Amino acid sequence: MAKKDAPPRWDRTMQQRLARGEAAALGELYDRFASLVHGLAHTVLGDEHAADRLTRDVFTHVWEHPESYDPGQGPLRSWMATLTHRLAVRRLRATETAALVRAGRGSTEDLERKVRHASVAARADYIVQSMPTPLRHALELAYFQRRDYRQTAADLGVTEDEARRRLRLGLQLLSTAHDTAAAPGTPPGHGGRGVSGTERSGTYGMYGTYGMYGTYDGTPREEGRDDFRDGRARHA
Repeated sequence: MAKKDAPPRWDRTMQQRLARGEAAALGELYDRFASLVHGLAHTVLGDEHAADRLTRDVFTHVWEHPESYDPGQGPLRSWMATLTHRLAVRRLRATETAALVRAGRGSTEDLERKVRHASVAARADYIVQSMPTPLRHALELAYFQRRDYRQTAADLGVTEDEARRRLRLGLQLLSTAHDTAAAPGTPPGHGGRGVSGTERSGTYGMYGTYGMYGTYDGTPREEGRDDFRDGRARHA
């Protein structure tokens, strides 16, 4: 069996500091990952205020349960994204189920279709954001700005063959966004793996390689940070 790479030193140190209850560590974690967490939550939930609330829930969970992250299983960024996705899908399913009950119409198939769509959209956003920069720029020019091959090549300062190569590779990566379509609600993982049996651990997989390209481009409100720092004291 291949030996796992050692986790980054920053990840190990951060987990240890959080376990000691260092409020400054939570502030650093928030500064680094708040935009990622909020963007992923917003993509799944489709509502800024719901994403704000979920962002607070994610960081509160990390503050109160730092032991739930195992540096030996993958990067902290991967774990944060997986945790966010899992909680966001759970929140979406609960919200939509309540709406179905109130309305007295609709079906569980409609619910699962919406959850599946949100999961695929989040995965696609996540993949695009952390593609190698040359691939991401090529996709942005060709598909978001509607440039043809020649214009894309000119804007990037590369040959048309190179522009085609970058687009082809980018699309190959993006096509994996649909790998989880058969398992709605599961976080994106390498090879389409879903959530593990252990609720706290989630999956790592693709989150170790790709990042968020969120439809929401801002960051959560800063005033929430003190609430996260004080979480353990409030829940003791």
